[in-house]
Amino acid sequence: MESTRKITRIVCLLIFLAGTGGKVEAQSASGRKPNVIFIMADDHAYQAVSAYSKALIQTPNIDRIGREGALMRKAFVTNSVCSPSRAVILTGKYSHLNGQRDNGTYFDGKQQTLPKIFKQHGYQTALVGKWHLFSQPTGFDYWNILPDQGHYYNPAFINMGKDTTYTGYVTDVTTDLALDWIERNRDNPFFIMLHHKAPHRNWMPPLKYLQDFNDRQFPLPHDFYDDYAGRVALQRQLISMKEGLDIRYDSKVPCDTCAITKVNSWAPAEFQREMERLTPAERRTWDDAYRSSYKAFAAIKDKDQRLRWQYQRFMEDYLRCVRSVDDNIGRVLAYLDDKGLSENTIVVYMSDQGVYLGEHGLYDKRFMYEESFRTPMLIRYPKGIPQRRQIDDYALNLDVAPTLLDLAGITVPGDMQGVSMKTLLQKGKDKNWRKSVYYHYYEKSFGATAHYGIRTERYKLMYFYDPVQAWELYDLKKDPHEMHNVYNDAAYAATVKELQQQLKVLQAQYKDPVP
Repeated sequence: MESTRKITRIVCLLIFLAGTGGKVEAQSASGRKPNVIFIMADDHAYQAVSAYSKALIQTPNIDRIGREGALMRKAFVTNSVCSPSRAVILTGKYSHLNGQRDNGTYFDGKQQTLPKIFKQHGYQTALVGKWHLFSQPTGFDYWNILPDQGHYYNPAFINMGKDTTYTGYVTDVTTDLALDWIERNRDNPFFIMLHHKAPHRNWMPPLKYLQDFNDRQFPLPHDFYDDYAGRVALQRQLISMKEGLDIRYDSKVPCDTCAITKVNSWAPAEFQREMERLTPAERRTWDDAYRSSYKAFAAIKDKDQRLRWQYQRFMEDYLRCVRSVDDNIGRVLAYLDDKGLSENTIVVYMSDQGVYLGEHGLYDKRFMYEESFRTPMLIRYPKGIPQRRQIDDYALNLDVAPTLLDLAGITVPGDMQGVSMKTLLQKGKDKNWRKSVYYHYYEKSFGATAHYGIRTERYKLMYFYDPVQAWELYDLKKDPHEMHNVYNDAAYAATVKELQQQLKVLQAQYKDPVP
């Protein structure tokens, strides 16, 4: 009799397992692993997220992530340029260990990465959008990526190795592809990296926003005319708005008579290629929207007036692109709400690095100065993170991988150099948290200088070593905009000595050989 009951229970269990596909843990209300959506924009300045500052734009959907979770007020990157930052996020290791020191190097996909670990623990994994690591993605069940930088209009993608072109605007298309994949895989725990091209140069907005911000006059940053006194690395850079912006490619003005500079000799032809991607109907809408800009530029005679005009054009197009990113974040959040997935889904929004919006007269990134060194970072997980957390401790892109694994209940590999922010996110503080940040940038493109440095609550010390050699020190309490290099000021001699020692400690900790 007892054996009959056992057989009956086994048969019932087998019938149940067959009906659930054997995914008991995945379907259990209490045991289901959290889904993860990691959303990253390219060159989205924290200054252009209203959760950080309301001076430039309202970003209600991005803000919602922080409002319903945590806002990292002091998030930084370890190497402020696209490919290296992405590699750091994937591996949880500094550039010198993951091998991706600069743009243009092929990422070693054989190494341990975040998606591979999630996949090993039963997750469906996907990557959609900007990859910019040149080698073929690994660790993903599905990937559909933009080649190189990608295009804003009617973009080409590489779908699991197959060249594909989609109709539409790249931010919308990327979101469409991501949501389609989630819809097909939402019955299992999933991890997806949703990587937007926007708002990266050349800042081509969607048609519906081409005339937004036309009524705004953006004030110049107070340091727009920075003369770079006492800072030799800034004196040789080629990313200033004064010298680096191209009338055609950046300001969207077709001009056959405008000078072609050494800095942007490639820009006119690239602008033409971008415009050829627009359909005839899209081109008519584009020209109608920008006609007043063409006329305004034609009337400019003074160089400084042209610089100021280009700054306004840059800000208009940049923020139009940001507005589209925010719209699409809203689409993702609305989808999660509609499908009942919000409660058990971790959503991260950040940029691969910050960017200058005219500060120091610049428009790019690369340097350890605050605007490119710092990045927006917002994290929501209703089941695991209290709402409205505002965290002032130092977070790094290095911490993303260990944090997501820890929140998902997965053991963090011991060789990851980042630290899980789980305690910080859940309790709002962690007594053992870092008190300083280490940075190392290697590239010499666009006139940049390789450098490394340390940031503490009050000071930032940097050493530029290739192709020029120079130290810079900033007292962030007295000089938050980093205008005055006080390295050679005798009053700071003891501070320099102490920071240089701390720098050596960090380099040893992260196993970074001193150049």
